[in-house]
Amino acid sequence: MELLLEGHLLSTPEETRRAGALLAPFLIPGDVIALRGDLGAGKTTFVGGVAKALGTRDEVISPTFNIMKCYFNAKPALYHIDAYRLEGQMIDIGLDEAIEGDGASFIEWPDFIRPLIPEDHLEIEFLHDGESRRMNVRSGGERSRELGLRFKEALHG
Repeated sequence: MELLLEGHLLSTPEETRRAGALLAPFLIPGDVIALRGDLGAGKTTFVGGVAKALGTRDEVISPTFNIMKCYFNAKPALYHIDAYRLEGQMIDIGLDEAIEGDGASFIEWPDFIRPLIPEDHLEIEFLHDGESRRMNVRSGGERSRELGLRFKEALHG
C-alpha cells in the first residue's frame, strides 16, 4: 500500500464529516474504501459525511448489528459494511455482491473479511489519542491512487 497522506488532523466530528464530504464527489461505482481505527475513532462519522454529500437524507449509523446498510438514494449508491461481528467467520451473506456492485463500498473492520477486499482499494486509517483524531490514507492500486490523490488535494485545497 502506498502512503498518500499521513497525519491529517481532524479536530472535531464536524471536520471528520467534512473530510468525508470532500471524498464523495470523486467516488464512482466499484470504489472500495477500507476504514481502519479503534471503536470511536470516527469511521462512521466519516461515512456520514460521504452519505450526505452523495445526496442521502438518511441518518448514517454504525451497521454493526445489521452488518451492512445500503443507501440506494445516494449517487452513486453507498454500501456501508461493518465486519466487526464477522471476526473468524467467512459466511456467505452476499457482501461480495455489494463490494463488486454498482456503488461505492465503505468497509469498517476490513481485516475480518480480507478475502473479499480487492487489491485496488483505498484505505483510510483513523487514529484517536483521546483529544484529537488523525487520518492516514493509503492506496492499493491505480484507481485508488487516483481517488486518494484527488481526496488529498480537496483536503488541502
